Amino acid sequence: MASKGKKSVNGSDSKFFTTNRKGENHELREELRSPQRDRKRDAVKKVIANMTVGKDVSTLFTDVINCIQTDNLELKKLVYLYLINYAKTQPDLALLAVNTFVKDANDPNPLIRALAIRTMGCIRVEKITEYLCEPLSRCLKDDDPYVRKTAAVCVAKLYDISPELVEDRGFIDTLRDLISDSNPTVVANAVSALSEIAENSKKDVMMVTANVLQKLLAALNECTEWGQVFILDSLSQYSPTDAREAEGIIERVSPRLQHANSAVVMSAVKVILRYLDDVTNQEVVRSITKKLAPPLVTLLNSEPEIQYVALRNINLIVLKRPRILEHEIKVFFCKYNDPIYVKMEKLEIIIRLASERNVDQVLLELKEYATEVDVDFVRRAVRAIGRCAIKLEKATERCINVLLDLIKTKVSYVVQEAVVVIKDIFRKYPNKYESIIATLCENLEDLDEPDAKASMVWIIGEYAERIDNADELLESFLESFQEETAVVQLQLLTATVKLFLKQPDTTQEMVQKVLNLATEHSDNPDLRDRGYVYWRLLSSDPEAARAVVLSQKPEIGDDTFTIEPLLLDELMQQIATLASIYHKPPEAFVMKTVHVAGGGEDEEGGEA
Repeated sequence: MASKGKKSVNGSDSKFFTTNRKGENHELREELRSPQRDRKRDAVKKVIANMTVGKDVSTLFTDVINCIQTDNLELKKLVYLYLINYAKTQPDLALLAVNTFVKDANDPNPLIRALAIRTMGCIRVEKITEYLCEPLSRCLKDDDPYVRKTAAVCVAKLYDISPELVEDRGFIDTLRDLISDSNPTVVANAVSALSEIAENSKKDVMMVTANVLQKLLAALNECTEWGQVFILDSLSQYSPTDAREAEGIIERVSPRLQHANSAVVMSAVKVILRYLDDVTNQEVVRSITKKLAPPLVTLLNSEPEIQYVALRNINLIVLKRPRILEHEIKVFFCKYNDPIYVKMEKLEIIIRLASERNVDQVLLELKEYATEVDVDFVRRAVRAIGRCAIKLEKATERCINVLLDLIKTKVSYVVQEAVVVIKDIFRKYPNKYESIIATLCENLEDLDEPDAKASMVWIIGEYAERIDNADELLESFLESFQEETAVVQLQLLTATVKLFLKQPDTTQEMVQKVLNLATEHSDNPDLRDRGYVYWRLLSSDPEAARAVVLSQKPEIGDDTFTIEPLLLDELMQQIATLASIYHKPPEAFVMKTVHVAGGGEDEEGGEA
């Protein structure tokens, strides 16, 4: 019987989430005032359960606060949790708990001292901050490391509410002193707090000197994995005095590359890449570069979500230092069961790593991808073949042969994407591969997408003198001129004018018809304007028209997904953060909340 009774008291807390009666707050108030400890604790649990599911239990604030005077750690935690949630809406009543906080911060139990200081830090009410300073100052120098590490984080929270107070009370200097603490977890939390303060204030509060650097490197071997991430991130902000110091730091950080936690590995990679710029000995650079490849490859054996994050970071690394993974292209070949977002990212890296040495392997792989079932992936694969052709001139003919094989499959979306890609190849290498135009013309009937049609029309206009029936081919497109999209109409207009300039005797009627359609029967201002420009050029100065329309085109390059050098350097500093996944600087997507007088909040910053 005794065991049965015990089970009913200590059973699952899920029962507190099942009640939904009217007048419940009144009953809870009675229970909260009960002298029985167990009944009072269960009442607080019910209050927390109601608060968790979104019910308003703020009317019970005073009654819950009265339960704070207890030596029961579980009950105290529950009351503190309630207090954190409602202190913002009831700041005056929250002041009633201040004396308890101050008393708990002197409790003999380090868990209670830490709980008190953590809760005071989480209550973001400016009126309470002045009462927080004394307990916080004591807890930062507490004998117990658990209390010290909690207090260190509390300083960063207090800085967010009142920066002047933190600076005036010398808490930042105390945090710097904690970097020399004997406990590595305290060191890690002090580094984390200083980093957060530095980010918010835009000041160098860390002040990493050679002495501090050695302490951070020493703590790195002993603290938890997340502590290692904080320390590594702070090391990436340090500027070494010379190449020898940079090599020394890289040597100390390199063992982190074998860590089981992928966040530690990526932070270590960031630090090493940061210091690699300061290493002058090319032999040492090559040696370090070889060490970076295996951990990055190992990350690709993780779950798809971690793979994706790793791939986005690897994409940046390959842009900055392609030699790190130049021999590892095979690990980026897509597996049949990879999610589409992983496949797309791998495809991007394959193109970046493609070289004349491995292009045959790459083309075989891309050709295989072009027969997959996912249409978007197939299109991206076909586009990738074209990008390889533009990137590697010596491999262009092989790329074109693969594209022609794909066109022979007669799969509509493959053919259309191939036409768009071949147009880009013609732009990059004019007057070299026109022999394949006949094959393209055989597939005109399969073209129904605007981009494919516009590309085919451009090819016909650009190489009209080499196509015997160019006028007939363009005529077939002109029959549906008014139903076409703007991009196709603009290409048809330009292609017809090109054809007229090359064959004026046989196409005068056609050009007249197109100019009429563009200028008199179109609502598109771009099309009308271009039509009038061509009309005036042709009627007033045909030679000027020839010089404008048939001028030498600038050579194109593969700028798909390229990143500006300055932005790339900034993103390399942000490896292993959200910025490296979005490929945007933090200010482009971080919404910053600023605390203003009166406890309110203002929002500033970029898009959410």
